[in-house]
Amino acid sequence: MTADTTPEASAALADNTGASGTAAFPRLLAMEWTKFRSVRSTVFSLLAFVVLTLGLAALFTWLTVNQWDKIDADQRAAYQRDAVGNILGGGFVLGQLAICVLGAMVITSEYSTGMIRASLLAVPRRTPMLAAKGLVFAAVTFVVGEVVSFGAFGIGAPILHSKVPVSLSDHGVLRALLGAGLYLMMLGLFAMAIGALVRHTAGAITAVIGFVEVLAPLAQLLPGSLGKHVHAYLPTEAGHLVAQSVQGPKDLLSPWQGYGVFSLWTAGLLIIAGWLLNRRDA
Repeated sequence: MTADTTPEASAALADNTGASGTAAFPRLLAMEWTKFRSVRSTVFSLLAFVVLTLGLAALFTWLTVNQWDKIDADQRAAYQRDAVGNILGGGFVLGQLAICVLGAMVITSEYSTGMIRASLLAVPRRTPMLAAKGLVFAAVTFVVGEVVSFGAFGIGAPILHSKVPVSLSDHGVLRALLGAGLYLMMLGLFAMAIGALVRHTAGAITAVIGFVEVLAPLAQLLPGSLGKHVHAYLPTEAGHLVAQSVQGPKDLLSPWQGYGVFSLWTAGLLIIAGWLLNRRDA
């Protein structure tokens, strides 16, 4: 997000302050929506996510089909078992980083610009402000996530068709596509919660990417069943299972169990963030 507070966002804060210094929750939602859409980098981050995810999904699927006879039997079996999960996975691995960055910045940018003080003057009760921000961001990421997941499937399925035919009517495919949007929505809220805890853009982004990209490989280095269980219950490792059409042979959790674990991680962080928001100075 940019360091500038747009006139539109400032006007929204002023308009949503009631005579008693409080704002009704629907007006809070309108205020947060105005702030969200009036910041230029929001559009750029979402555009980067769409381009990266669709482009990489198409590229990786094409490369897989092109090298089908050269890839090992385990990779071919993985595509035959869960074609939709592999189509989405190729783009989501990197594309999701844009959601991580945006989720952290949706709140840390207000601290860096000082706009958080104006927000809290408009809404002295801080928890509703955080809830409104989370609801707006969750709605946007869910819609964009669904558009991208169905778009990636629409691009990747025809490319893969000659090797592994897959359609929306196949078992688990529609649930996986809907689950991909739910995963990205929860990932955005997870990143926002860390941003609210850290309150510094660089630190929050580093922490989120550390959870998403670094902890999982490190957990796999732990010996025996300890490493398997720690890895399985990490937030994004558990959460992404909902974007698979079937449970993998080595997965300890089912898709919805994994999503439940991710939801608990996110809810816990949001509760702590809300508690600290009410105790710390802006």
